[in-house]
Amino acid sequence: MSNPIIEKSKLPHGAIAFDQIKVSEFIPSLDKAVEIAKERLSLIKNEAKPTFENIIERMEFVDSELNQVASIFYNLHSAEKTAEIQAIAEEFSKKITNYSNDVSLDRELFSQVEKIWKSKDQYTGEDRMLLEKTYKGFVRGGANLSDSDKDKLRAIDTQLADKKIKFSDNLLKATNDFFLQTESESDLEGLPESVREAAAEEASSRKLKGWVFTLHYPSFMPFMTYSSKRDLRKKMFMAFSTRAYGGNFDNTSLAKSIAKLSFDRAVLLGYKDHAEYVLEERMAQKTNKVTSFMQELLSKAAPAAKNEMKDMQEWVSSKGGPNPIESWDYAYWADKLKKERFNVDDEQLRPYFKLENVIDGVFGVAEKLYGLKFKLNSQIPVYHKDVRPYEVHDEDGSFIGLFYADFFPRATKSGGAWANDIRAQWLEKGVDIRPHAAIVCNFTKPTATKPSLLGLDEVLTLFHEFGHALHVLLSKVKYRSLSCTSVYWDFVELPSQIFENWVYEKECLDLFAKHYETGETIPAELVANVKRAASFHEGRSTLRQLAFGLLDMGWFSGDPSHIQDIEKFEQEVTEPARLTPKIEGVCSSTAFSHIFDGGYSSGYYSYKWAEVLDADAFAYFQEKGVFNREVAKKFRTQILEKGGSAHPMELYKAFRGQEPSVEPLLERAGLV
Repeated sequence: MSNPIIEKSKLPHGAIAFDQIKVSEFIPSLDKAVEIAKERLSLIKNEAKPTFENIIERMEFVDSELNQVASIFYNLHSAEKTAEIQAIAEEFSKKITNYSNDVSLDRELFSQVEKIWKSKDQYTGEDRMLLEKTYKGFVRGGANLSDSDKDKLRAIDTQLADKKIKFSDNLLKATNDFFLQTESESDLEGLPESVREAAAEEASSRKLKGWVFTLHYPSFMPFMTYSSKRDLRKKMFMAFSTRAYGGNFDNTSLAKSIAKLSFDRAVLLGYKDHAEYVLEERMAQKTNKVTSFMQELLSKAAPAAKNEMKDMQEWVSSKGGPNPIESWDYAYWADKLKKERFNVDDEQLRPYFKLENVIDGVFGVAEKLYGLKFKLNSQIPVYHKDVRPYEVHDEDGSFIGLFYADFFPRATKSGGAWANDIRAQWLEKGVDIRPHAAIVCNFTKPTATKPSLLGLDEVLTLFHEFGHALHVLLSKVKYRSLSCTSVYWDFVELPSQIFENWVYEKECLDLFAKHYETGETIPAELVANVKRAASFHEGRSTLRQLAFGLLDMGWFSGDPSHIQDIEKFEQEVTEPARLTPKIEGVCSSTAFSHIFDGGYSSGYYSYKWAEVLDADAFAYFQEKGVFNREVAKKFRTQILEKGGSAHPMELYKAFRGQEPSVEPLLERAGLV
C-alpha cells in the first residue's frame, strides 16, 4: 500500500493526501525517513574529494522525506491535535531530536563541511549563505563539543522536546477544560444577539441548556467586551488568566524547566545565556540592543498610556463605573469610550466583514499588488472538513503554490492564529518545487441565522497571517533551507505586519467590506471613523506588547534558577509596563506558548521590531500609492521572493533604498 506520509505525492501540485493518512503510520514513516537520511549522510561522510556540490548541496536533500513527515505531523499537532496525535507526540518529537543531534554532533560530517568552509571566500550569493548557514548550524548545534558534553547536549535536547510538547498539550487541555454556563437570560445583559446565538449553539453542541461561553477567542473576547455583568467578566478573566497555572494541567514546573534547560544548553555551547545564543542569529544581535530598543519604546509609550488610562478613568467614573478600572473592566469600558469618541465599534463593523467577503478581500489585495489569483479546488484533500484548499496562480497563469485556510475553533486546535509552510520551496535539478502554505485561525463561527461575521481584530489577524502566507507562496530561491520564512526571526513579521495596513485604507475596504444582507459598501464616514480610531489607546497596546517582551527576556536572559515564585517574578519584570492593579493569583507564563513551545524565546520583541520595519515600508507605499505596482514589485522581488538568501538589512535596503526609521511607527501610533 502507498504511504502518503513519506512518499512523494502523485496528486496535482504534489498535494498531501491528508484523507489517506493514518496516525498509526507516523512512527514507522519517521523511522524509515531517518534510515534513508542516514544512508545518504554516510555517503557524504565517505566522499574522498569534498566539493560544495557533493557536500553542502547534497546535504540539502538528505532529509527530504524526513522533512515531509515532520511537516505533516507538526501541522496536525497544532491544528488537528486528536487524542491519537497527542499519544505519539512525545515519541515522535524524541526521534526527531535524536536524529537532529546525530547530524549536528557528527564529527566526520562536520569535518567535511569544515573543508568547504575554509574556502568560503570563493562563494557568493545563495551559495555563500547556504555554506554559512550549514557551518554555523553545526557549530551552534554542538559539533565542537567534547564527547561527554555532546552526551549532555543530547540529554538536554531530549528533555526540552518532551517538555515543550507537554506544555502545549496542557495549555490546550486547560483552555478546553473551562466553560461558563448560564440558564439565566439576565446574565446575557449587554451581549449582542450574535454572541448570544453562538453561545446557545455552543451549549446545544455540549447537550446543555441555556448558553455556554468558552476561553476560545471568538467566545471569550466578545464576552469581555460586551457583558455588563462585571462579576461574570471577572470569572471569565480569572479563568483565562490562570490557564495551566495550578490544577490538573499545571505548566508551572514545565515553564521553569524549559527556561533552565535552555540556559544550560546555551552555557554548554559557550554562551552567557539563552538570549545571547538566540540573538546571535537575529538582526538585533545583542541582549543590550533588545533592552535599549524596548526601553526607547517604553519611554515613548508609557506617558501616553498613563494619560490614556487617566482620561479613561475620569470618563468611566463620570458614567458611574468602577474606580479603579480592573483588568476585567478594560475591554468593556474601552469599547464604550471608543464608540463615544469615534462613533465606531466592532458590532457596527461586523455586518460588513462577512468571512467569505474578507477572504475575497485579501485575495483581491494580493491580485492588485502582485497579480495573484486564488481558485478554490475542493478536490485537494484536507486534514479537516473546515479547511479550504486553493490553487494560486501568477498573472501570467503560471502555478505559484497551494494555499490552505483553516478558520474556526475546535477542541483539537490550539488557540490563536498562525501560518505554516506544509511544503517549502526550492529548486531540484532545475525544477522549481512550489510551496504549500497554510493559515490557521480561531474566528467567530457562523450560526443558524448568520454567517461568520468578523470583528476588526479578526480581520487584521486574517490579513496578518495571509501576509505570512504570501512570504511562503512567493518564495523564489535555490535552496529549501533559505526559502519562504527561513529568515531572521525579527524580520519574519515584516511581511505579515505590513499587510495589516491595507485594512485601514478605503481603497482596500471597498474591495470587500459590503453589508452581508444589503450588499451596501461600507460607508465612507465609517471608514474614516475606523481610521481615526486606529491609534486609540495605542500607548496601552504598545505597553502590553512590551510587557510580553520584558517577560520573555526575563525568563531567558540570565540564569532562571532564581525564579521560584513565577507570579511574583512576572510582577517584578513587567512592572514598568503595568497600567491596571496587579491581580493576585493570575499568571501568563503558564499560557505563554509563544516562548515556551512556539519558537519565540528571546524573540517576542520582534513584533515591535518588525513594526518599525512595516511602518517605514508602508510609508513608502503611501508615498507612491497603496496599490502602486512598482513599489509592490520591489517588495515582492526584494523581500517576499528572497527568503533568507541574503541578510535582512540588505534585502530591506534593496527595497526601500535606505535603512528603516522609527519615526513612521511613532507617528502612526500617535506617540509623537
